[in-house]
Amino acid sequence: MTHTRYAFVKANWHSDIVDQALRGFLKLIPADHVDVFDVPGAFELPLMAQELAKSGQYSAIACAAFVVDGGIYRHDFVAQSVVDGLMRVGLDTGVPVLSVSLTPHNYQETDHHSAIFRAHFLEKGREAAVAALSILEARKALLRKAA
Repeated sequence: MTHTRYAFVKANWHSDIVDQALRGFLKLIPADHVDVFDVPGAFELPLMAQELAKSGQYSAIACAAFVVDGGIYRHDFVAQSVVDGLMRVGLDTGVPVLSVSLTPHNYQETDHHSAIFRAHFLEKGREAAVAALSILEARKALLRKAA
């Protein structure tokens, strides 16, 4: 029996926070159905998602990154480029690509802020799993109606 496969791609910047999204994702989707890939940063997510989507091995791909304001405008450019790229990959390939790529307005590397965002990423990872499962069910229903 073959199982549905999922890919989870995560950026290594702020990995203590970003890794929580994977933990949340795995609360609903069994780990043995998920292949995990690391990339250096958020900017590399779309290319990796594209390669994974083109492989034909995955029913959905989730991508996670934490893009913070380092005091210059670059974070806005990166965040927008990443989300646009992920959407384009999904539209171009037909493979759902889910974003857990967040850009907070206010983040300081304090224990308090890190704890808040770790909890937030845990929940967003769970929400990505719900979305992946929902999309697959909707697609199955569409195929049944067409048959």
